[in-house]
Amino acid sequence: MSEINPDGGISLRFLLDRYSRIMILAIIVAFMAATKPDAFWTMNNLSAVAFQQAPFMILMSFGMTLAIITKGIDKSMGSVLVLSSVIGAGFVKNGQFLAGIGLALAVGVACGFVSGILITRVGVAPFIATYGVEWVTLGLAFVLTGNVYIYDFPQEFREIATGRIFGLVPNLALITLAIFLILHFTMGKTIFGRKVYMVGNNFNAATLSGVNARKTVTMVYIVNGLLAAITGILYMARLNAADPGISAAFTLDSIAASLIGGTSFGGGKGSISGTIVGALIIVFIRNGMNIWGVHTTWQQTAVGFVIIFSIFLEATTQKLTAFATRRRRGGE
Repeated sequence: MSEINPDGGISLRFLLDRYSRIMILAIIVAFMAATKPDAFWTMNNLSAVAFQQAPFMILMSFGMTLAIITKGIDKSMGSVLVLSSVIGAGFVKNGQFLAGIGLALAVGVACGFVSGILITRVGVAPFIATYGVEWVTLGLAFVLTGNVYIYDFPQEFREIATGRIFGLVPNLALITLAIFLILHFTMGKTIFGRKVYMVGNNFNAATLSGVNARKTVTMVYIVNGLLAAITGILYMARLNAADPGISAAFTLDSIAASLIGGTSFGGGKGSISGTIVGALIIVFIRNGMNIWGVHTTWQQTAVGFVIIFSIFLEATTQKLTAFATRRRRGGE
């Protein structure tokens, strides 16, 4: 997309595509800072939102963004988070940290691999494939736990999510930043990242050009499973419990953050940095409405309106792009 219009100025479609979500986030933060400064604009509140609440949604949304870029979706991420955490919880509770974490990560990778194979080899639609995996993984989690919490983990394990480096920077923030940098570099600077976008734009064309599209999609879902497992480990450490009943909220929030962040359901478009903005918009909306004492049902409604508005922005950008293309061709 060109950022310069024929008259030499910055194009409207470029501004909408690049900065509209940041503007929405800035407006939300400015509104809350102006109306509830004593409750919102405090270091305790802002650090709790940015460093304790947002990281979980951001990590899950990274995986969802990759799936949507490939013109798919991963309905199973929340359930994979639950299953991986409850399977690792027993080992962690007994002090076997490395075994518990390693097993949880292996479960996440295995679940992602199954989803990828169902989609690329069996030919099941991504929604249906991951919906089936969601039911299986969530069912196993309930069977293994008897629908009860596994809680009271050793403090050494909890430090993974609750600790701070040098007593200043939260571990959660550093882990999230590290994963962001890895994925941002991968999607923007590596062959694999270019393949993901190519597959999302046109699966068949990517295959004809020499890209192993099936392998690329399978790898995306493996990464999703790994991210879900990492989030499960961190959430378990933060909450001090492995809860089998939290899957739905994580999945829906990750879809919402991806869409609000500018990822297109049409595939081939989206960014890791945009997803962070989308997640922060959701977190700050909920934080602000909590401060205002608004009921949670209205919070969901507000997030829904932001999703619709983001889709409207996406459609507007596409129309402006199509109009500019026709205008350019007409002038040739």
